[in-house]
Amino acid sequence: MTYLCLNRAPAAHPQTTGRVARKQAALALLLAMGLSAMTVSSGLLPHHASGEVRVSAPDLHFLTGKSLSRLHDGAAVPFDFQLVIAAGSKNNVVARALERFTVSYDVWEEKFSVVRVRDFRKSGMRLSANGVESWCLDNIFVPAASLPAGQHLWARLEIRAVESRETLPTDSGINLAALIEIFSRPSRPQQERWSLESAPFELASLKP
Repeated sequence: MTYLCLNRAPAAHPQTTGRVARKQAALALLLAMGLSAMTVSSGLLPHHASGEVRVSAPDLHFLTGKSLSRLHDGAAVPFDFQLVIAAGSKNNVVARALERFTVSYDVWEEKFSVVRVRDFRKSGMRLSANGVESWCLDNIFVPAASLPAGQHLWARLEIRAVESRETLPTDSGINLAALIEIFSRPSRPQQERWSLESAPFELASLKP
């Protein structure tokens, strides 16, 4: 029988152990922040279609968590969307689109429905969760003609779930001014929200 003998290292001083643990925790946080930033920056993909710039986000899933629970309980859940295009620098916003989409769930068919609140003629019925998420992105866009050619552009998408306790304006009260005012306020700490940003791109380089 063979034995493997290990020399026991001297016990570390508690203060030294604490410092090492804190450094490791800080390093892990920095790495996590870096990975998160990489994920966000690569999560939004602009494309050009029919004179409009739209975005897709294969890894975006907002029908989750509290919002999904509310839907399964029979509540309709509104989501506020803001798509911003900046040119030259990320702070130079040159185009903006805002929409509110209200999602509902049929517990019998196990399918979702979604409507664009500012135009009830725009709706999607009997969709999967992924289908709703794609439908919403297909129905928010900015005109390509409003964007400068030959400059670096950035697209940013922000989504906020409207909380159940939040006072909702009437359907006729949902307009661009109301949505701009909503996004001018910081989101609540417990509010479900998602933010994605594209890598820099130029208008001419966008694929249909």
